[in-house]
Amino acid sequence: MNTPFKNQVALVTGAASGMGLAAAKAFAQAGARVALADINGPAVTAAAQELVTAGYQALGIRCDVADINDVKNMVEHTVATFGRLDYAFNNAGVQSPVSETADADPKDYDFVMDVNLRGIWNCMKYELIEMRRQGSGAIVNNSSLGGLVGIAERGIYHASKHGVVGLTKSAGLEYADKGIRINAVCPGIIETPMVSGMLESQAEAMAGMMKEVPMRRLGRAEEIADAVLWLCSPASSFIVGHALPVDGGYTVR
Repeated sequence: MNTPFKNQVALVTGAASGMGLAAAKAFAQAGARVALADINGPAVTAAAQELVTAGYQALGIRCDVADINDVKNMVEHTVATFGRLDYAFNNAGVQSPVSETADADPKDYDFVMDVNLRGIWNCMKYELIEMRRQGSGAIVNNSSLGGLVGIAERGIYHASKHGVVGLTKSAGLEYADKGIRINAVCPGIIETPMVSGMLESQAEAMAGMMKEVPMRRLGRAEEIADAVLWLCSPASSFIVGHALPVDGGYTVR
């Protein structure tokens, strides 16, 4: 088995399902010790236990990324357990209700920004403290095709994801000469529990979006995991501050 991440430590948020779980499994299969974090404590504990049962080293941590104290504890727990932190996939995120900007609920704005943007900032803050001390590391932030383009009635979500791209670029510049690479992945419409719910509750809007995907299919969570591991690997050693679309061609239009 190819284990390019052997003896390394990876932290993945939003790891109880979907893209986060796929990335956590991929890191484990590539040889890394993995901390899986999610706001759903029982689900992430069960996901970590499945990896342990399969022979991998894994740890489940309940964490609300919008709570900076939770995030601090998450990173400290990871380092206390595994001794270091080499990679992070800041994946946890939420959708916003479809709404015209004039009709949007300020509470929705605050919630989405707290999780999708402040949550990324919270995670990076404490991950970077550890990586800066080590003098090495790689971080991948999960943005979205919504971080690269606009779509009507999705302004809150797209604003948060554009913010992730901007934060990634700026932080990437700050740490490029410190042995730490920071990039973002921008998934398209991926087959996850979140998207499955959208396909049901927003059927017409989602059907319209699917028509704009040149590959004419949903992406797979494993395809995002492959991109994340590549961005963390030596194969992408000269890439910094990049927002990589993995979207079946959606943003090429």
